[in-house]
Amino acid sequence: MYSWLWSKLPGPTAVRILESLGLFVAIVALLFTVVFPWLEPRMPFNDVTVDTPASAAPSPSGG
Repeated sequence: MYSWLWSKLPGPTAVRILESLGLFVAIVALLFTVVFPWLEPRMPFNDVTVDTPASAAPSPSGG
């Protein structure tokens, strides 16, 4: 895949490096601004199933 992408990028090696870095930054920005916010509510990270017994729960007075 990377060799195919490298062969499709125009220009000499220095320009290809800059273009590939630009593509990498664009993909990471797309992931962080669109994909991850869309995916986050669909992930089970906040599904807590552990309950503490009432006797083990800390008291509101902090003691």
